[in-house]
Amino acid sequence: MEEALRQIGGRIRGFAHSPPRPGSRHAIIIAVTVILGAPIVFGLTFTLLPAFGYLPSIGGHALTVQPWRDLFSTPGLATSIRLTLSTGLAATMLALVLAFCFCAVVHGRMRERGADALLAPLLATPHAAMAIGIAFLIAPSGWLLRLISPWLTGFTVPPDIATTQDPWGMALVVGLLAKELPFLLIVILAALNQIPVDRHMRAGRTLGYGQGIVWIKIIGPQVYRQIRLPLYVVLAFSLSVVDMALVLAPANPPPLAVLAFQWFMSPNIARYMPAAAAALLQLLLVAGAIGAWRLGERGAARVGLWWTMRGGRGLTGELGLKLAAALGMVALVVGFGALGALAVWSFAWQWRFPDALPSIWSFEIWQRQAHALIWPLGNTLALATLTVVAALLLAIAWLEGEDRVGAKRPASVFHPVYVPLLLPQIAFMFGAQVLAVKLGIDGTLQAVAWAHFLFVFPYVLLALADPWKSLDPRYARSAAALGSSATGTLIRVKLPILLRPILVASAIGFAVGVAQYVPTLFVGGGRVATLTTEAVALASGGDRRAVGVLAVLQSLLPLVIYVAALATPRIVFSDRRALSGRV
Repeated sequence: MEEALRQIGGRIRGFAHSPPRPGSRHAIIIAVTVILGAPIVFGLTFTLLPAFGYLPSIGGHALTVQPWRDLFSTPGLATSIRLTLSTGLAATMLALVLAFCFCAVVHGRMRERGADALLAPLLATPHAAMAIGIAFLIAPSGWLLRLISPWLTGFTVPPDIATTQDPWGMALVVGLLAKELPFLLIVILAALNQIPVDRHMRAGRTLGYGQGIVWIKIIGPQVYRQIRLPLYVVLAFSLSVVDMALVLAPANPPPLAVLAFQWFMSPNIARYMPAAAAALLQLLLVAGAIGAWRLGERGAARVGLWWTMRGGRGLTGELGLKLAAALGMVALVVGFGALGALAVWSFAWQWRFPDALPSIWSFEIWQRQAHALIWPLGNTLALATLTVVAALLLAIAWLEGEDRVGAKRPASVFHPVYVPLLLPQIAFMFGAQVLAVKLGIDGTLQAVAWAHFLFVFPYVLLALADPWKSLDPRYARSAAALGSSATGTLIRVKLPILLRPILVASAIGFAVGVAQYVPTLFVGGGRVATLTTEAVALASGGDRRAVGVLAVLQSLLPLVIYVAALATPRIVFSDRRALSGRV
């Protein structure tokens, strides 16, 4: 017996103090660097050189600043820059404030896992589909105006007002808010699981502080540190979004990212160099905005410290907190309303203004579109599946490699893996297209999958990293004590326990893959059609019913995967409460 105990103790000590094996981890790091880094480095390089006149394929053999002169002489450029900054910053700030206030009011009544199921439709809906739904909802002939006409407005024909593509970009802000608010809510609720919120709240209320002040002074700073990276991702995306802006933003002049995109897509090759300059300017705007936001964080921290030291109770702020939470609820309702508008239009055979609902419903529009949907649907499923499987395998290998060598996650949010999420896609996708052309793979499904992988992998790793690192290491040590190898422990212990977060990370990656628009058009050269590219192409002037069919199908695919990810652990582990995800 003593000898057996001695052997078990030796196995545990050997597992805990085994010498690191960096070889496999180094191989993974090299693979990630090549797969992610090469397109970004070459993409930025092949965008930087044309921005200064060097693009031999169209006759640019010398460096020059003429592309910048052409860019700055463009009528309305200042308006494009103002529109880019105002809509991106406003959407990010509103999403952050409303998400914090909403969680402050409902945190005791909503758990992260319940929020997953509630917000799944909004989280799974691609940005392009949400933009189309918002347009269907708030357009002059949209569903909202139909619901109150003519009995309240007196309108019997659609009014001549700009509710979408308005000159201030408010429709784009609404669309971004409807998509980014649910994302930040999930991120904040996950961060709250790492903080003793109830204990802080009881202590603060005992000292006479209002609930809102406890959140702002004690809980908020702790949460913010954990969500800084997702917030920067939201900021970078909001400043450089293309697909939503094509549907909701002003068209003349458009935001800077859309302007660069339109020039890149122009048949006039003389536009390529100014487009590259505009893409580089977009990159500088995003970097400057993130830097300014970071400086604002430091300023807010100093003001907050001074305010906290004053000790004000702030009991009168509860009304403002509840009003902001109510606005957050309105934004969520608008998001669900947009999805409802998509569904109604996809079955509306006859719907005259100002009828609140279609007078004739029909499946015929789905039948008519079936033949045209086969190819985009197949490409969408193939691309999303390929990228998610590859991203999941690489993310598991990455995290397991860190566990085996005892590596710690870096404290900085600027981990190189997440760089693709912080860069505007328009800034390096043209260069990535040039790289694909030089490699002879442009316009192929494999090249587009590679471009999608640049964005799917960081999201999968981001979603899986915290649950993986939170797994109790004693499980692995116990398995080692029973003679299991590291690989056997991974397969038999870690993966079953982490099945739910693995499936959720896969669902998030699938939704990201379905939503990719700019990478598909650039690297695919317009020859790889997906549901997203087809929906955006038809949104500007196509039949609303056909657009509704495309957008609904585009939204259903990620939603089905997301629901399956939430339901599978409940089925597989129906007799194990903790692993099934039930609370």
